[in-house]
Amino acid sequence: MPISADEIRANYARIQDEVGEGVSVVVATKYVSAEEMEALAEAGVHVVGENRLQDLEAKHARFGESFRWHFIGHLQSRKARDVSALCELVHSLDSLSAAKRLTTPALVEVNLSGEETKSGVPRAELGAFLEEARGLGVEVRGLMTMPPLADDPEASRPYFRELRELAREHTLPELSMGTSQDYRVAAEEGATLVRVGSVLFGR
Repeated sequence: MPISADEIRANYARIQDEVGEGVSVVVATKYVSAEEMEALAEAGVHVVGENRLQDLEAKHARFGESFRWHFIGHLQSRKARDVSALCELVHSLDSLSAAKRLTTPALVEVNLSGEETKSGVPRAELGAFLEEARGLGVEVRGLMTMPPLADDPEASRPYFRELRELAREHTLPELSMGTSQDYRVAAEEGATLVRVGSVLFGR
């Protein structure tokens, strides 16, 4: 069933209300077709986050002026330059090889859960990574994390709190944390960016 601009507008307003002022709602468009992007634009969505360069290029070619573009997927070093050319912010920097090719501001992804399947810089290596990334000329604005999947949004709180403390320790202003399942908790713990998809589309 196609998504309706009216439904998105109502959900978008509710989510903005829930997270409060000072928190940017980044709409994850991984499962949104180019046609459905039209409804997002009509609904007044400002910032979209794409996971894959191929999809980013296709959607940006059609809707480049309609949104502000963020990259929220795993950043491969060979694609960093192309991503930089299309996005105002990358949420997922976690390798120095990508940092060497990045020309747009970034958030460093931190793997706080220690899960091997997750991307991100281990907590213990964050200080050294930030220093080296800055040495390569990257404008690091903040941190991002993905807590383990859980049914209870409260399970994410300790990870969000830890990320906030790390950002404070390194005097970084931006915090990208929280998705459709736990964005309210993320906002309570200091998120400046939340990444939502299914909750917006009613899926």
